[in-house]
Amino acid sequence: MAEAFLNHLAGHYFFAQSAGLEPGKLNSVVVDVMTEVGIDISKNQTKTVADMIAKGKLFDYVITVCDETSAERCPVFPGRAKRLHWGFPDPAAIVGSSDEKLAQTRKIRDAIKEKIQNWAGAPEFAE
Repeated sequence: MAEAFLNHLAGHYFFAQSAGLEPGKLNSVVVDVMTEVGIDISKNQTKTVADMIAKGKLFDYVITVCDETSAERCPVFPGRAKRLHWGFPDPAAIVGSSDEKLAQTRKIRDAIKEKIQNWAGAPEFAE
């Protein structure tokens, strides 16, 4: 979600790429809640942090969004990237009915969007 919002809201300043700690597949609930706000991520491919590091990718910023229980596993990228940590709950860890999962994932989505809007709207990124 963070990658999609950053590219959607601040793509004129940034090109975001995301990666997980482990190989995975797109969370269908996340795909659904992003579609609700007009962003289609259904064709996105999952990537791992190890893949990014192996390819020698260098970044200006590395923003980790691991939840607090997984924070010790958040990746460290080589290079001079400015590192930021924005802790959000993992939508994949939500338990409950379909409606409960949707409701909680919407809250996470909205919190991520707000964080990105505030960060990307900071004066150092203004035109």
